[in-house]
Amino acid sequence: MSSSVTVTTKSTPLGKILVNSKGHTLYLFQSDKKNKSTCNGDCAEAWPPLKANGKTIAKGGVNSKLLSTITRSDGSKQVAYKGHPLYTFADDSKAGQTNGQGIDAFGAKWYVLGTDGKQITKQSSSQSGGY
Repeated sequence: MSSSVTVTTKSTPLGKILVNSKGHTLYLFQSDKKNKSTCNGDCAEAWPPLKANGKTIAKGGVNSKLLSTITRSDGSKQVAYKGHPLYTFADDSKAGQTNGQGIDAFGAKWYVLGTDGKQITKQSSSQSGGY
């Protein structure tokens, strides 16, 4: 079954960041290589990949030229932005949360992306404390 995936933006204390159609924050993983995901297994459970099952739609200031899809090691398709595979974070239970910002997990750091496709490394002042 083919369905579209939307990538849009939301203004947050971190700046204008990429979010999915439900408003959930999208992250990049610093250990990923350009157009290649290195997050599988337990990593992909904590950081679910933004899967592409059909057309990828850019809205709200997202540059459609920077959107692409990559093939994951399991053969599924994942949305990428400027070559960065995109993920949500399991601990972001509500739209607009950025609980994954700056977390060091599975061997590298996780950051939100701006509309230019670059990671935003500043920390949110409203971010809740870690473990």
